Amino acid sequence: MYWTLELASKLEDAPWSANKDELIDFAVRSGAPMEVIENLQELEDDGEIYECIEDIWPDYPSKDDFLYYEDE
Repeated sequence: MYWTLELASKLEDAPWSANKDELIDFAVRSGAPMEVIENLQELEDDGEIYECIEDIWPDYPSKDDFLYYEDE
């Protein structure tokens, strides 16, 4: 399983909190690339509820990670 910023961004509008099956369903319905669906299928299916993309990919950058000032 590998994530890139582009792949992970396809899940930004997902219906969080969601389990693995709900995320796969969202990815299919939204037309996400096959790599996103494959990555989601590789998640362990222990009934876990994911609250946000960071639960799936902990390295997903937050708004604080970008180097710009909102005032400018």
